[in-house]
Amino acid sequence: MAAPSAIPLFPHAVNLAPTPLSAAVAGAFSAWALPTVSQWLGSDADTSFNYVIAFLLLVALPAHAGVLGLRRQPGPAVQGLDKPLLIRVGAWLAAAAAVSGLLMLAS
Repeated sequence: MAAPSAIPLFPHAVNLAPTPLSAAVAGAFSAWALPTVSQWLGSDADTSFNYVIAFLLLVALPAHAGVLGLRRQPGPAVQGLDKPLLIRVGAWLAAAAAVSGLLMLAS
């Protein structure tokens, strides 16, 4: 039996291309959202299952979407350093650090 052709599972799904701006927005969102939700989760948030779920939804998912994107990359993997990826990771970290610093100054 022949393999079926590549039919997208969700043809109208979000097709977010990663850019330094999307990475910076994801970093800023994560830096703002996680401390806000941590206050809501309570004092034992560092050991609870709810904190793990909050971390995945508020840090890991936005980081993946903003830095790596949500579209499939065609072709084989590139050998060596991926300079645009490093730039996006730097933008994500810089925005997260800036928002964290502003939150610390505001409190």
